[in-house]
Amino acid sequence: MADTLSNRIAAIPNAVFRFTDDGTGRTVTAGGSLNGPLGLAIAPNGDILTANAGDGNLVETTPFGKQIATVPIADTVNGGTLPGGSLFGLAVAPSGAGVYLVDDTNNQLVLQH
Repeated sequence: MADTLSNRIAAIPNAVFRFTDDGTGRTVTAGGSLNGPLGLAIAPNGDILTANAGDGNLVETTPFGKQIATVPIADTVNGGTLPGGSLFGLAVAPSGAGVYLVDDTNNQLVLQH
């Protein structure tokens, strides 16, 4: 779960089959390169990909909470016209051939390799 206000990623055990409240979940990672995380996806290698709404970066985090990469997507989408704060959601493309990102500035779905 992306906790945008607290700049963290949280895990909720057994979320699909859960019938009780787990509160705010267990923090996987917080702070660091996270800046208004909104979209989450799981990469083919099992890492967590996060789209930051605050700065337009994509952050890769291991399942154990170590942030291992930060990629400035806002500088590469649509010829560098995507301002920070416009990333909303994301999904991994089939066969891990890239990442689909929602550009909230102009309501486009963009494939980033």
